[in-house]
Amino acid sequence: QVQLVESGGGLVQLGGSLRLSCAASGMIFRIYSMGWYRQPPGTQRELVASITDAGFAHVVDSVRGRFTISRNGAKNMVYLQMNSLKPEDTAVYYCNADLGGNRSIWGQGTQVTVSS
Repeated sequence: QVQLVESGGGLVQLGGSLRLSCAASGMIFRIYSMGWYRQPPGTQRELVASITDAGFAHVVDSVRGRFTISRNGAKNMVYLQMNSLKPEDTAVYYCNADLGGNRSIWGQGTQVTVSS
């Protein structure tokens, strides 16, 4: 079973920083892309950032300039560096991996709370 394991969430002050990590494990032929999504309570899950196995990164407008997505050389880990955090960034953050063939997996989610 392929699994994503997330870490790094927590409670931070306005303007603070957090670094989220996501590690893929199990039998994986190829991960085409990995990304971070977030979901505040009562809302739909929304894309925050993604990166392909070729290294092409995308960050949504609302976090551009504050968040950076990156991956390791083995392409089995993805990170989300979050700086200048705002209360509106508060959400459960989920890691996602696109395995191809209409297959994707999700992490368990990690809570990020930004207080003012």
